Amino acid sequence: MEAEIHSNYAYMNRNFSNISLTNDDSTAFSECNSDRSGEFPTTSVQSKRLLLACATEKSDDLIQQLVIDLESDSIEDQKQAAMELRLLAKNKPENRIKIAKLGAIKPLISLISSPDPELQEHGVTAILNLSLCDENKEVLASCGAIRPLVRALRVGTPTGKENAACALLRLSQLEENKSAIGRSGAIPLLVDLLETGNFRGKKDASTALYSLCSIKENKIRAVEAGIMKPLVELMADFESNMVDKAAFVVSVLVGLPEAKGALVEEGGIPVLVEIVEVGSQRQKEVAVVILLQLCDGSVVYRNMVAREGAIPPLVALSQTGTKRAKQKVCSIFLM
Repeated sequence: MEAEIHSNYAYMNRNFSNISLTNDDSTAFSECNSDRSGEFPTTSVQSKRLLLACATEKSDDLIQQLVIDLESDSIEDQKQAAMELRLLAKNKPENRIKIAKLGAIKPLISLISSPDPELQEHGVTAILNLSLCDENKEVLASCGAIRPLVRALRVGTPTGKENAACALLRLSQLEENKSAIGRSGAIPLLVDLLETGNFRGKKDASTALYSLCSIKENKIRAVEAGIMKPLVELMADFESNMVDKAAFVVSVLVGLPEAKGALVEEGGIPVLVEIVEVGSQRQKEVAVVILLQLCDGSVVYRNMVAREGAIPPLVALSQTGTKRAKQKVCSIFLM
C-alpha cells in the first residue's frame, strides 16, 4: 500500500513546495516562503542600520550585535533584535546563513518559549525565515527547534501559529525530521488549525500535513486526530478555495484502511462525486485518484460510489478529462 501511495505522490508530478494551479488565481498549497507580517516601526537610527545591512554586504557586525541583544535582560531589546533578525533573514537570503553561523539559532529558539506573545512571534518567524535555507534545516532541528515550534502552534498568536506551521513544513523537508515532528504532537494541532484557522492558517496547515503525512505513522496520527472531517468539509465548499488543497491531503491518506473508513463516515463519497461532476480538471483528477484508492479491494465501497451516481460523471470524464484522469477512470471501471 505504501508503494501505491508513493505512486500517487509521483502521479501528481509535484510536491508540496511546487504544486500550483494552472489558469487559477490561487496556489494549491501555501508557499510558506517567509513571514507575511510586513515591516515594523523602528526608530530612525534602527531603520538606517537595517536598511544599510540589507543593501550592503557588511551586515556581519550588525548581526553579531543583534545576537548579543537576543540575550539581553531587557525584553524590549530582545524584541527589537529578534524583529531585525527576522527582517534581515526575510529580505536577503544570504543573511540566513550569516545569522545562523553567527550564533543566532539557539537564542532565537529560546524566545519561542517566551510568555510574551510578541517576542514569541518574532522568534517563531525568525526561525521560519532561517529555515528557508537548506543549510539551516538540520542545524535548526539538532538545536531543538521542533518542540518549541509545536508549542507555538498550540499557544501562539494567530500569525505565530501560521508561521510555526510553515517552519515545521520547512523542517519536514528533511525526511528524518518527519517522525520527530509527528512524535512532538504537531499533527493534532495542525488538524485543529486546518479546521479553525483563517484562510492562510488552513492553507499553511494543509501544506504541512501533506508533507508530514508522506510517512505512515503520521498518516495514522492525522486520522486519529479527526482530519477527515475538516478535509471533507473543505472539499465540499467550492467557495473556500481549499477544494484541491484538501483533496491532495486526502489522496495521501486514503490508502490507509482507517482513513477509508473515516472518509466514508464523514460523507466523503458524495462530495468526491460532486467534484467529478463540477470541479476543475485538476480537482476532478485528484477526486478520481481518491475514488480509485477507496474502491480498490472493496466491493462495499464500489457499490456505495455507484449508488451516489458516480457512473455518469465518470463516463463523461473518461471522454473529456486529462490523460491521467482517463486512465484512473478506466482502472475504476475494470475493477
